[in-house]
Amino acid sequence: MRPTTVARVSVAVGLAVLALKGLAYWLTGSVSLYSDALESVVNVAAAGVALVAVRVAARPPDENHPYGHTKAEYLAAVVEGALIVWAAVEIVRAAWGRFEDPVALDGLGVGLAVSVAATAINGAWAAVLVRTGRRHRSPALEADGRHLWADVVTTVGVLVGIGLAALTGWWILDPLLAVAVAVNVVVVGVRLLRESVAGLMDEAVPPAEMEAVHEAIRAHMGDALEVHALRARHAGRHTFVEFHLVVRGEATVAESHALCDRLETAVHAAVPESSVTIHVEPEHKGKGHGGVVTLGSDVPHTFT
Repeated sequence: MRPTTVARVSVAVGLAVLALKGLAYWLTGSVSLYSDALESVVNVAAAGVALVAVRVAARPPDENHPYGHTKAEYLAAVVEGALIVWAAVEIVRAAWGRFEDPVALDGLGVGLAVSVAATAINGAWAAVLVRTGRRHRSPALEADGRHLWADVVTTVGVLVGIGLAALTGWWILDPLLAVAVAVNVVVVGVRLLRESVAGLMDEAVPPAEMEAVHEAIRAHMGDALEVHALRARHAGRHTFVEFHLVVRGEATVAESHALCDRLETAVHAAVPESSVTIHVEPEHKGKGHGGVVTLGSDVPHTFT
C-alpha cells in the first residue's frame, strides 16, 4: 500500500482499538487499563498527524520549497513524541489516588478478553506500519509503528499484572502497573523526539548507506582524479548527496558532464530517491589525496 493509504487506515485502526480499550476500562474500572486506553488516544491523534504529514511530504518541490516538503514527517514525529509525554503525565495523575485507596476490580474476564483483542489488532497493524515506513523511508509511519509496538508490549505487561492482582488480591498492582506504563511511554516519547530532532538538524546518514555511496562513486568515477567534501543527509524518505569531483585539467565540459551523469545514475541506483549535487573542479583544486574520497571535514576515506 502507498504511505498515504496506510496512514488513512491507521486512523481507522486507532479508533477501533481505542473503542475496545475504552470498553475494557469501563468494564473493569482498572486504572492501568485506563492508562492503556489513554495511550490509544495518543495513537489516534498521532495517526492523524502522520496522515497530514505524509500527504504534505508527498508534494513535489515548489517555488517556496525547492527541496521538497519531506521534513514535514519529522515534525509529525516530534508532535507524536510530545503527545506521548503528555499521556505519561496524565497516566501518573490518574494512578496517584489509587495508591492510597486500592480498589478491587470487577468484570475482569470480559474486560481482559476485550483488551487482548485490541492488542492483537495493534500488534498486526504495528508490523504493517514499520514495514511500510522502512520500505518507503517514511519517518512518520515508522515512528507510528514503533509506538504501537511499545503499546503492545505495555498492554501485555498490564494484562499479566492484572491477572496476578486478581489471583493474589494485591490490588496495589493496578496503579503500580499504570506508573510502569507511564515510564515506558516516556522512554518511547523521548526516543522519538531525539530521532526526529536529529532529522531536522540534518544528521548524517547511517554508515552503511554512506558506504553504499562510496562504493557507487568508486566504481564509476572513471579517470577522475579525486572526490572530496562528500556529504549526505536525510530529509524524510529522500537523501541529499553532494561532493566535489576533481577531473583532469584537459577534460572538456562535455566529458565532465558525461562523467557526472554516470556518477549520479550510480548513486541513484545505490540509494533510491536520492538527489545528487556534484561540483566539478580542475586538477589544481585537488586536496592531494588522489584516488580517495574525503568527507565534508576532508578526512580521507580510501577507496580500496
